Amino acid sequence: MPDPTETVTDTVVDHSVDAGNDASPAEAMPSLSTERDVVFRSRNVNVYYGAFRAVRDVSFDVHKNEIMALIGPSGCGKTTVLRCYNRMNDLIRTARVTGSITYRGTDLYDERVDPVEVRRRIGMVFQKPNPFPKSIYDNVAYGPRVAGQKKGLDDIVENSLRKAALWEEVSDRLTDSALGLSGGQQQRLCIARAIAVGPDVLLMDEPCSALDPIATARIEDLMQEIKQDYTIMIVTHNMQQAARVSDTTAFFTADVHSENDTRTGILVEVDTTQKMFSNPSDERTENYVTGRFG
Repeated sequence: MPDPTETVTDTVVDHSVDAGNDASPAEAMPSLSTERDVVFRSRNVNVYYGAFRAVRDVSFDVHKNEIMALIGPSGCGKTTVLRCYNRMNDLIRTARVTGSITYRGTDLYDERVDPVEVRRRIGMVFQKPNPFPKSIYDNVAYGPRVAGQKKGLDDIVENSLRKAALWEEVSDRLTDSALGLSGGQQQRLCIARAIAVGPDVLLMDEPCSALDPIATARIEDLMQEIKQDYTIMIVTHNMQQAARVSDTTAFFTADVHSENDTRTGILVEVDTTQKMFSNPSDERTENYVTGRFG
């Protein structure tokens, strides 16, 4: 695979993030050994859709091989924040990000950084399973093929399916349509598809909300198994799930504007999951995790 640092382009969306250094384009995406422990560092991040500010002043760090859960009521900006970390908001024409988000010490929104390379290193699993209308094999092999890889696809497919705890269930029917899998299997296939391109981080946007309790438990077990290889950020409305799977939790709420009833998401606090659910620092967090509102 060619050096990803050589493929840097302008961003798709206007932003106001100052790179703050004179790094050459070849340094615009770092090696994975840079800032080993801190994977993401966010400072005073705001997200706008046109003139509307959807998220205000978000600051926290995400560390290597941890699972961070983003929790909070509907409309508080959890998914909007999650999409900042692989620049999915770039795909929304009116979106604009201000503040600073660094990935292993490098500004994610530097104009020399290729958003496509960002999304290879920072994969995403969506709320609803979305397998391609292709075979199970071709779903997993799709990303490596797009990246130009021709050799070793069989090994990549097998290893990715094994990591996603799906190989034993599908190894004898790899040529079958992925659409014939159950919902939980489809979601694990989507995880395998994300893993196949060799990411560093997995973003998961409510990956279990469309699944039954048994399939949900499989996904939760899978997250615990693979966090030794990946850093994971998960958005969830299920507080019990956040308590079970995450190491760190960020709680968001929303300011409701009295004039037009629009909502701006705000970060209330970030802490270890154990502390957030047993002794939170902010009364709003305590009210939410105890079910008094939300």
